[in-house]
Amino acid sequence: MTREEAATAVPLLWHVSDDPGITRFEPRLPPGPGAAVAHPVVWAVDDEHLVNYLFPRDCPRIAVRRSAGTSGEDTRRFLFPGEAGAVLFIEAPWFQRAAAAPLWLYRMPAGPFACADAIAGYFVSPRTVVPDGVRRIDAPLAELLARGAELRVVPRLRPVAEAVAASSLDFSIIRLRNALA
Repeated sequence: MTREEAATAVPLLWHVSDDPGITRFEPRLPPGPGAAVAHPVVWAVDDEHLVNYLFPRDCPRIAVRRSAGTSGEDTRRFLFPGEAGAVLFIEAPWFQRAAAAPLWLYRMPAGPFACADAIAGYFVSPRTVVPDGVRRIDAPLAELLARGAELRVVPRLRPVAEAVAASSLDFSIIRLRNALA
C-alpha cells in the first residue's frame, strides 16, 4: 500500500464493552479533563490500537509502542528486542479479572467518525452510531496476544507510568486513577 493509499484508507473501528446488548451508541461527555475532546461524542478505536481496550473497563493499564522518534535506550528499557507491536502493562491484582471477563467488540462504521488522537487510535463521532456487528471475546488476553501484543504484569503501575511519560515512546495511560497508590 502506498503512503497516499494509507492516508485515504477507511480504518477498521471498534468499540469495546462489557455490555452485550448495545444496539446504538449515544454521544457522551469524555471521561475526564485530559480527553482529546470536550463535547459529547461516541468513541471508537482503530484496529491497530484495539489491544489497548481488551481489558475490563476500569482496569488501569499502559500501552507503549515504538515510533520513528523512539530512542534506542527507550527501546531497550521498555520493549527489549521483542517483536511485539505493542507492550501493555497491568497491575497484578487485575490479572485474573482481565483474563476471565468476557468483552464484546462492536464493529463501528467508519463514516461518521473522525480521528481525535492518532497516537492513541481514538476516533470520535458527534452523532448517534449504530454498530455494524458485534463479537463476543471470551478470552481477552488470548486475543491480545494473538494480535501480536505483549502483556506485562507489574506489582504497581504508577512507577511505570512516570517512566513511560518521560520516555520517547508513543504511549497511552488509561484509567490510572484506579491503580494502586
